[in-house]
Amino acid sequence: QVQLVESGGGLVQPGESLRLSCVTSGFAAFWYDMHWYRQSPGKERDLVASIDSTGLVTNYADSVKGRFTISRDDAKTTVYLQMNSLKPEDTAIYYCSCPALDSWGQGTRVTVSS
Repeated sequence: QVQLVESGGGLVQPGESLRLSCVTSGFAAFWYDMHWYRQSPGKERDLVASIDSTGLVTNYADSVKGRFTISRDDAKTTVYLQMNSLKPEDTAIYYCSCPALDSWGQGTRVTVSS
């Protein structure tokens, strides 16, 4: 059974950092591109960052470029999202996704507030 489990969310102040993790199981994640999405209240779910199966090609939404970094571990079973210089507008539920399998995690909530 394909599973994606996110963790690492929380409440932080503006300017602080968080590292989100997405642990995969039930499939060979190293074969697939992986994405991080986020959804704020009343808004659509937006793509934040993506990483290819090799871990060498990454892409970011303009709103997070230079602040967020997506990566995956050597075994390619865990995907990370390092978020620095967080802003209130980064507040959202963050979801890990394997688009090829149309699989999603349950999400982890990030709140940036002073």
